[in-house]
Amino acid sequence: MTDHSLGPRDKAAPERGGGPAPKPGFDFATWWDRVGILVVLVVLTALMAAVAPNFATVGNLLNIARSISINAILAAGMTFVILTAGIDLSVGSIVAVSGIVAVLTATSGMPSPVAVILGVLAGAAAGLVNGLLIAYLSLAAFIVTLGTMTFLRGLGYTMTDGQPVVSNVLNFRDIGNGYLAGIPVPVVIMAVVYLIAWFTLERTRYGKHVYAVGGNGEAARLAGINVRRVTTSVYAIAGACAGLAGVIFAARVVSAQPTAGTGYELDAIAAVVLGGTSLMGGRGRLIGTLIGSVILGVLSTGLILMNVQFFTQLLIKGVVIILAVAIDSLKRRPLRLRRPTPSGTVTAQQN
Repeated sequence: MTDHSLGPRDKAAPERGGGPAPKPGFDFATWWDRVGILVVLVVLTALMAAVAPNFATVGNLLNIARSISINAILAAGMTFVILTAGIDLSVGSIVAVSGIVAVLTATSGMPSPVAVILGVLAGAAAGLVNGLLIAYLSLAAFIVTLGTMTFLRGLGYTMTDGQPVVSNVLNFRDIGNGYLAGIPVPVVIMAVVYLIAWFTLERTRYGKHVYAVGGNGEAARLAGINVRRVTTSVYAIAGACAGLAGVIFAARVVSAQPTAGTGYELDAIAAVVLGGTSLMGGRGRLIGTLIGSVILGVLSTGLILMNVQFFTQLLIKGVVIILAVAIDSLKRRPLRLRRPTPSGTVTAQQN
């Protein structure tokens, strides 16, 4: 039978025995994931070290690491969600509620481990509710988490009567302000979270299921993966990470703040997308998320040291978020430069 799927000029195609097909040239998606994000971090760090006063001091670098830890932990949980092509806008409000739960528990006389665990569990419970509504009622993740974001913010104000709950003797304050072998405790916790999350995504069957659900949910279901269970679990993981971040934040400021975490969801999403995880799901790596978090932390700290006004910082962060989404779009439509044609021109194809 004659194969008519190839034209008369496809003599170099493997099916015709004419040798391998021409190798693609520059692939923006691959370049960004492997090199681009690191280049941005190195250039940004060098720029801030040159123009921002006292940026490169040891004390400031430790402060940057401490400040990065909260958003990085949030972004780690958000990575699980975005890998399944989901989104979670409620993590900022979960930060507030979890911190309030931890502080109120501690001030009631409970031991610090109990306060910390209850704070994390409060975040996990909120994430679980998100996941159940999205997975089992087939509700849009954007709408569900937008609703829970508003509800949880209101709950935080209700629990505190709209006022901060301050405790100068907070029994778990070292989680946010202490040091372990000269390293800030929040940074140590962040490292542990990323090690566990990396192992989960890269070395377990569950991690493969997360990628599969994000890549093609229907194909994953036909392959025997419980898509609803995986979807529910990633929101619970994001909630638990937000709960932990909320406890660390409360420990840092030694109080429960109903306004805590405002806007943190945007920083977390930006870090994930900057790090190479596709908003369409199924593609991304946790190490990229960490680098994206560091980029945002370096940018924020550098702007503060340069005495850039707060509203100007918001403008710059907004541009960064738009750029992150634009980069994700470019990665899904990679421009590949082909080999020169016989006429000497170079062709390009946009998928």
